[in-house]
Amino acid sequence: MMPNELEAYRRSAATELGEISYLDVGEGPTALFVHGVFTNALFWRNVLADTAARRRCIAIDLPAHGQTATTESWDLSLGGLAQALVALCDAIDPGRVDLVANDTGGAVAQIFAATNPQRLRSVTLTNCDTQGNIPPPDFAPVVHLARQGGLAEVVKGLASDLSLARSDAGFGSGYERPEDLPDEVLRAYLAPLAASDLRARELERSVAQLEPGPLLAIEPQLKELETPTLLVWGTGDPFFDLSWARWLRDTIPGVTEIVEIEGAKLFFPDERAADLVPHLLRHWDATAAPA
Repeated sequence: MMPNELEAYRRSAATELGEISYLDVGEGPTALFVHGVFTNALFWRNVLADTAARRRCIAIDLPAHGQTATTESWDLSLGGLAQALVALCDAIDPGRVDLVANDTGGAVAQIFAATNPQRLRSVTLTNCDTQGNIPPPDFAPVVHLARQGGLAEVVKGLASDLSLARSDAGFGSGYERPEDLPDEVLRAYLAPLAASDLRARELERSVAQLEPGPLLAIEPQLKELETPTLLVWGTGDPFFDLSWARWLRDTIPGVTEIVEIEGAKLFFPDERAADLVPHLLRHWDATAAPA
């Protein structure tokens, strides 16, 4: 599914934090999808296409990403981003949700899950930040650049040069076949981030706050999380190798299994959605509750 096809499903919620943009696709019990840094709700485009017949799929544009524009008054720490999930749920009243997350969105999801277990029916985490690996070493230079005030201009450069955006300096390190990534998808990710100097600086402010503290703070609660949790992990990811899935398994008592996706990289939920969806549906069926 291409980004332009999903725009018909875009909604905006007035929350206590401000306007939060999201996609609302399908019917049934609600699944809440959380993306990572530099992408947005459209990252889940191919997963939504294959799950909307079974779930009301809510895919958030996290603050400072996609169509959720922010100002300096927004808390863009990991804890603040988790609070945005709370605010969105309060605004749209989805009931208990099947939480699905990737990349930095996985860290946000862990905070949300640990502090709001009553809102959950199930959790699925794909390759993502964990306590002890945030930011991962290969991404630490990007965080350092953000803290030095240099990331905003880099993002503008990526948005204006899609060949650069497709390289390892952009999204190439997260895709197995970045040459197959459509220009429309890259533009959907990057154009909102580079739409203005304020947008680029707000993204920079968010990335600059990636640090271990928020995950360390919720680790005791994570160790008590009994919610059924599935880990689906790409084995070819240089940022989050399989040892971090095992860390999550050993930390969260609700983990049911680790599913390994051979050779898959960080952004496999977009690139290889067909390898994720059957496990997702099986997990949801195992934890099904009346709508």
